[in-house]
Amino acid sequence: MYAVIKTGGKQYRVKPDDVLEIERLPGEAGDILEFSQVLMISGDAGFEIGTPVISGAIVAAELVEQTRGDKIKVFKKKRRKHYRRTMGHRQDLSQIRITEILTGGAKPSKKAAAKKKAPAKAEKTAKAEQPAPTVSEAAAEAKAPVKKAAPKKAPAKKAPVKKAPAKKAAAKTGKQD
Repeated sequence: MYAVIKTGGKQYRVKPDDVLEIERLPGEAGDILEFSQVLMISGDAGFEIGTPVISGAIVAAELVEQTRGDKIKVFKKKRRKHYRRTMGHRQDLSQIRITEILTGGAKPSKKAAAKKKAPAKAEKTAKAEQPAPTVSEAAAEAKAPVKKAAPKKAPAKKAPVKKAPAKKAAAKTGKQD
């Protein structure tokens, strides 16, 4: 049994236990992802093609890891114009493992997404426990004068010492030119 799914603007032919690298999807390793845009399913009884998608069909996958693709170099040039630009790009990717292909509105058997929701509630309660600042504290912060640091002066430069011109040897002997 295999299916054709659409994700990230691309179409993939998948079957159970396939490992794919697709455009980055939100989530962490171990999360269960559901792809509802199933374009075609092929099984023992034949195949079914959607118009454009098959209603009630879902492909379940486990998020293995979040990765990045190889770096590519983008080079632009206009000849005889002294214009050259070099850029690099690394695409964010998600590595997934297909677990099930379901039809008829069935839901995936594993639910790792429930584990992820519990920490989010803990964060909300931690924020709620912090007392909100009172009106007088907020007003005191707003009225507090802001001190600006004085700009630092550069150290004074020393003037170069001028040396007296050397006397000529003729001056020492007393002879003139």
